[in-house]
Amino acid sequence: MLKIGDFAKLTRLSVQALRYYDDLGLLKPTEVDQFTGYRYYSFDQLPRLNRILALKDLGLSLEQIARVLTEDLPAAELRGMLRLKQAELRGHVQDDLARLERVEARLKQIEQETAMPNYDVVIKKVEPLLVAGVRSIIPAYPQQGPLWMELECYLEGIKAAPTGACLTIYHADEPEIDAEVCEPLSRAVPDSGRVTVHTLPGVELAASAAHHGPFTTLPEAYRAIARWIEVNGYRVVGPIREIYLQEPKRLGDQSDPDTVTEIQFPVQKV
Repeated sequence: MLKIGDFAKLTRLSVQALRYYDDLGLLKPTEVDQFTGYRYYSFDQLPRLNRILALKDLGLSLEQIARVLTEDLPAAELRGMLRLKQAELRGHVQDDLARLERVEARLKQIEQETAMPNYDVVIKKVEPLLVAGVRSIIPAYPQQGPLWMELECYLEGIKAAPTGACLTIYHADEPEIDAEVCEPLSRAVPDSGRVTVHTLPGVELAASAAHHGPFTTLPEAYRAIARWIEVNGYRVVGPIREIYLQEPKRLGDQSDPDTVTEIQFPVQKV
C-alpha cells in the first residue's frame, strides 16, 4: 500500500491530480483511512492509471475517459470517438499552418516596409444582404452623387428606411467603372425603373480592412489590401464592396477626415 504522496511520486502526478481523479471516479484509492482520511493506493492500480494517461494524451476529455473506463464501450464507439478527435486535431493543425503563413507574410511585409503596416487586413465571412440599388457606369469614383440621389429619393417616396450602412459595389473598373450604390433593407419593396431590389450573395472569404480618413485617401487602403492578398496567396474572385460605416458630415464631402469605410475584397486561396 502506498500513501497518496508516494503514489504521486511514483506516477509523476500531483497529489491534486490524484484527488481530482478520485472525485471523478476515474481512479479511486484502494483504501481511505476512516479516521485520518488518508488515501492509499496499490501497485496493481498502475495499469488503469496508465490507460487514463494514454487516453488523455490522445486528447480525450476526462469525461470521455470516464465513459470508456466505466461503461465498457464497444470498440466501434471508441473508434468513432477517436476519429472525431482525429478530425478535430487535423482542423487545429490546418488552422495553425494558416496562422503560420500569415505570421510569415506579416514579417515579410514589415521587413520590406521597415515599419508596421497602416492597415490590418482580416479574412471574414459576409452574410447575404437584401438591398435596393441603382447601377450605372460612372466617369470617376467620386461621381456617384446622382445615383445616390436617385436611390434615396425613391426610398423616401415609398417610406422604406435603410437598416444599416450604405455601400457601393464595383462590378468592374476596366474599361469603365461599373458601380452600384446600395441601401440595406429589412423587407422587400417594389422595383421602380433603375432601382432594383435584390439580395447580395454572401461571401465565404472576404479580405477586409477599415479606412479611417477622407475618401481622397481610399487608394492607400486599396493598395494595402491588394498587397496583402498577393503576399498571402489569395486572388480576387468577385466585385469589391465599400461599406460606409461613418459617412461624411456633409453629403458628398471627399475630404472629411472622420469618415470610416470598410473595404471588402472577395477572395479565394490560390
